[in-house]
This record gives sequence, structure tokens and C-alpha cells, in this order.
Amino acid sequence: MDHIPRISEVMYVGMCRKIGRPTEVAIRRDVMDMWEMIEKPLQTYTGDMCMFTGSHREGFRFDSSDMDVMIWNHGHKMISKVSQFSIYDTSKHTIILMEENTDTPPGFVILQLLTQPKDTFITSALVSLKGIGYLSNLLWRENYLQITRENKVYHTVDSHGPCSTAYHRNIEIDLAFCLKSIHWTKITSNWIERSLNYIWPPAYVLNEILKNGYHCVPIGNNILSPFYELEWRLSFSQAEQKLVCTMNHTQFLCYGLLKIFLKEVINDSIDEPLLCSYHIKTTMFWIIQLETIQWCPNNLLNCFWKCFKYLIHCVYRGVFPNFFIPQNNMFLNKAIGSGFLFEQLNQYYRMGVSCLLLSPTLRSILEPALGTSSFAVHFLEGHVKSDVEIDYHCKSEIFSLSFSNMTHQKKFTLLKSIERLFQFLFSPCQTLTLQYCTAQTLIDMVFIAAHSSFCRTQKEKFALERTFCNILKVAGSIGCVSDLLYLALYYYRIGRYHGTIRLIHFIRERLSQPFILYRFLRVQRYKSVCRLSLSGRMKMAWANDLKLDEGVVYIQELILEQQEAKKNGEYTLFISPFLTLEWLSVLSYYRLGNRSQYQQSLSDLKTLLLCDDGRYVPTDHRDLAWQILGICQHVGGDLHGALQSYQESLKQEPYNQIQKATEARLRIVEGQLQGNIL
Repeated sequence: MDHIPRISEVMYVGMCRKIGRPTEVAIRRDVMDMWEMIEKPLQTYTGDMCMFTGSHREGFRFDSSDMDVMIWNHGHKMISKVSQFSIYDTSKHTIILMEENTDTPPGFVILQLLTQPKDTFITSALVSLKGIGYLSNLLWRENYLQITRENKVYHTVDSHGPCSTAYHRNIEIDLAFCLKSIHWTKITSNWIERSLNYIWPPAYVLNEILKNGYHCVPIGNNILSPFYELEWRLSFSQAEQKLVCTMNHTQFLCYGLLKIFLKEVINDSIDEPLLCSYHIKTTMFWIIQLETIQWCPNNLLNCFWKCFKYLIHCVYRGVFPNFFIPQNNMFLNKAIGSGFLFEQLNQYYRMGVSCLLLSPTLRSILEPALGTSSFAVHFLEGHVKSDVEIDYHCKSEIFSLSFSNMTHQKKFTLLKSIERLFQFLFSPCQTLTLQYCTAQTLIDMVFIAAHSSFCRTQKEKFALERTFCNILKVAGSIGCVSDLLYLALYYYRIGRYHGTIRLIHFIRERLSQPFILYRFLRVQRYKSVCRLSLSGRMKMAWANDLKLDEGVVYIQELILEQQEAKKNGEYTLFISPFLTLEWLSVLSYYRLGNRSQYQQSLSDLKTLLLCDDGRYVPTDHRDLAWQILGICQHVGGDLHGALQSYQESLKQEPYNQIQKATEARLRIVEGQLQGNIL
């Protein structure tokens, strides 16, 4: 490949489009950072801490990416020296000592229990060695694997390394049940000193990493070792995430380029690859810290090549030093050296940078530039994206957040956490995330409280309903357009059908505007609201699905569906706002006895389902959508129509896991039809 600077800029722009522009990556990280800030006080309150790690948390959005989650108990305190014992309250905390000795390989520790365990998880993982209690990584993994299998949220649960690997819907999730420490061990001193001597990472990042600590995950180094069951691996996932976020965008794209090349070329058609994404990440860390490279768009291919040569060098030597603990050779106990893998990589090396053409993704980026020497782009084109597209990306990231399946007390703790955060200055995207989460928390609190509250008099009841309505109005005024539908749901729930109809007309008018952002994007029309603030655009033009959480009654007609979804591990039902408008209208007119308007609304609802191409009623929600149509027909006495709708519901993708509810309703309708015939 000649004219490397030109080709590098083409690759840079192509990777920006594939992986994300700087603004998009910043949005992803900002939203996740805010979610963690909101969640942290709640997690501390419950004692169950968790954080997202891996590619998704780092800012990648690959279609095939899984979700990596680390989970630990706030009451388990790990220390590296016995002198640190006095820091903690032994009446509240379980104290665990990390032992490093010649019997454990670098990067691994043995965990000795110093106090009486405060929970059964510690007790069930204890083994005795010479009268001293140690934590068994094997028992720990088995215990949490069983817990994961019993959780109906997940399916296809299995053990993979230190993690429980499971699926939620079609998303693969790696759950690492671990232990956390803020006391750095002696063996990590090399990394700390090295980082102080180099300009990367910056001092403030290093200080934050040292403050946040690290984890121990339940896996030993060598299964043949007599201490394998007692060994726990030091994990620096939280520090790694901070380091990735410190990368400039060229470095981040080079990291993504290496990941794509690994997946589509090196590991293509290999069932058990010897190289993994962690080796790629470690390569990036070493090269950024130790090598003097110009990390800029027109040098991207040279940056890739430098990293690739380091990778080959490690494979040839059979030594791949861990970034945090160089004494830990990550190739140890692996069949790596000058064998097949080296020959494979050396073949790519002899091809030069043109080996990138072996990747379908990278070839599609490079071919236009290689076909003609006049084809060129400027790297700034990789940063250009319309306000509309940025808003759509921001909306997708924020609306993916969830705080479902909580008690009223937990929601109240969450609201206090949000209130404290409003005192600080954040990026516009983080501020918007905080605003959205405020609206969602208020909505959830109202329905949870309404479900559990008891009033002794009518006066108390009316006062409480008025308070709930006012809170939902506030939520609707600070949230997105569709959040007002929760107020309409509440009106229907308390029998204010005229109020429901009036509100539906108002919301329908707002949702019918051509600039509405739902799952479709009208670029030209949306530009008319771009003059507003980001908050104003959300309140004026963004729409989201309604989320009905299990255990809370939003509307009587869907209780059966919520119960059946919960039995199958789905704790939230998702309903299109456009569908909600129609079926609430149908039911309200029916309750008011307005037969003609009921029939018209029912016809509108059916037309929406039959004619929509997935823009207004998403394909993966249509099982519940057809079910709702059937319920509306059933309520009005159209048994044949209800029968057909329920049957159609069973033909859809079972996204909401309500098949048993559908079958139950079918039996009722069939029984009624049979009774009519008799």
C-alpha cells in the first residue's frame, strides 16, 4: 500500500463510521458514567455492588459484543497486610487477607479468612488448610453458577473461566462474581512506579485508579497445581477501563482495528483461539506507554503495524507480560511459541499492511482508496455528523438505561442520589441522562406507591390520587414526549376516563409532529427543533417505549401478561407509545359506554398493526401488541376477532415471553365461543 498517510486517513474515517466518532464515543461513556454515579449510593445501600466492564463499557458498540459485569459484596473487605485489619469494623465486615508467596504465581493470591463470615456465600466457599480457612475459587464459582441458573432472567447458563456466562434474550452476559480491594499488593508496585515515570497514564488518571482499587476473580493459574483451587487472579478491569478512556481517538480506533483484525482474520473459523481481546488490549497499553509513536489519523496504519509487530514478537518468544504485573506471563501454560500461531502471524507480516484486506470489514473501507490514487478523504470527515444523528445516538444510549424491579425504598434512595447529583456540573449529555432518570424514577415511585398504599377514607384517597397525578405531571414535563402516557395510564387506573381521553388527544397531537424521534428518523423535519437546548429537544421531540415493571399494577387488563412474563424471567413489558395511544383510547371509550368511538378506536388500533412496517410498533414487540388488540376485542365482546388476534400473537417472536398468558386467554375465548354454540 503506497501513500500510507492518504490510506491511513481513509481508514481513520472508515473506522469512525464503523466504531464511532469522538462525539459518539464520548456520549456512550458519559451516559454509562452517569448511570454508575446514580446507581452507586443505591448499591452501597443494598450491599451488592456491580459495574460494567469490557468492550461495551469502553465505548465500543460491535453487533456481536457481549456484556461483561463484575459483581461483589460491599461487606467483603480484602486487605494486603495484617496491619490494615484495624481499618474495618469487624461487626459489619468480613475481612479477607490476600496472601502472596512463592507458591502462588505472579498475579495470583490465596485468600485467607480472618473473621467470622457474615453470609452463607463465604461459609459455603470455605476450605480448611492446616487449620486455617481459605476461600475456594472452585466452590465460589459453583455456588454463584447455581444462583445464576436459578435466576429466570437468564438462560443457557454455563461456566466460562472465572465467570458465569448466560444469555438475556439474545445478549450474552459474562457475570464475574468477585471480591474487591483498595489495598494494592507489593507485586503491583512495578506498574505504579513505571506509570509515575512515563507520561501515560496522566497523573490524575493514575490517582483515580489507585483510589478505586482492583478485584480478585475466582480462577487459578494452572489446573495441575496443588494450590489451583485456592488461587484467585488479580483483575484490573476497572483500571483498564480508565486507561482506555484516556486514549485519544486515533489510539481508540487502532484498538478497534486490532480487535476487528483479530476476530475476522486471526481467529476466523478457530473454535478455541489462543489469542483473545485481552491480548490486544494489553498490546495497546504497552505500546502507548513505552513506544514513541505519532498517534494521529494519517499515521493510523503505522500505529497498527507497530502493535502487530509487538504481538508477533510476544508469540515468537512465548512471553506476553501482563501490563500491571509483567512477571505474569499470560502465555504460560498455553501451547504458544514458534508453532502454528507464529507461522500464521508471520504470513500476515510478510504481506505487510495489505493483510488488512483479509478482513471483510476493513476491505470494504480500503478498497475505494486502493482502486484509484485520486480517492482521498480528510480525517476531519470522520468527526462530521449532523446534530440529528448525534441526538438519535444520544437518545438511544440514554433510553437503554433501566432501574427496574425495585422496592419503593430503593426508588426513594435512587431519587435522593439523583437530587445530590444536581448540585454538580456535568456534560450536557450527562445532565440530560440525569433529567431522564429523574422522570423515570418519579414515574416508578408513583405506580409502586399506588400499588401498595391503603387509604382509610375517600378524602385520603382523593388527596393521594391528586398528589400522584401532580408527580406524574412533573415527570411528563421533564421527561420525553411519551412519558405523559404514564399519566394517562394512571387516569385510566383510577377511573378518570374523560381525563384519559383528553390527555390522549393532547399526546397524539404531540406524537404526530414530523420531528418526533422514536425508532425512525426524519432528518429534514427534525432540524426544526435543533435550535432548542438538548433538554428542550428531549421534551419536545423524543419518544420511548412504555415500560411496565413486574409486581406493579399499571392497568388491570395486563396483569396476567405481567405475571407470565415474570415466570419466564422477563421483568419488564415494552409497549410502543403509538400503540398505547390507541388501546387506551379503545378501553376508555368502552368504559364510558361510547360504542361508536370505541369501534372507531378499535379499527384504528387494528389498522396500525396491519399496516405498520415496524416504525411505530417494533417487530420484537408485536407479540404483546397483538395480545393487546385481542384484549380490546375480547372486552368489547368480539370473540372471533379476539381469537384471531391471540392466535396472531402466538405467531410473533416471543420477545415479551407471554405465550402462556396468550394460551390462557385463547382457552377462555374458545370456551365462551363453545358456550355460545351450545
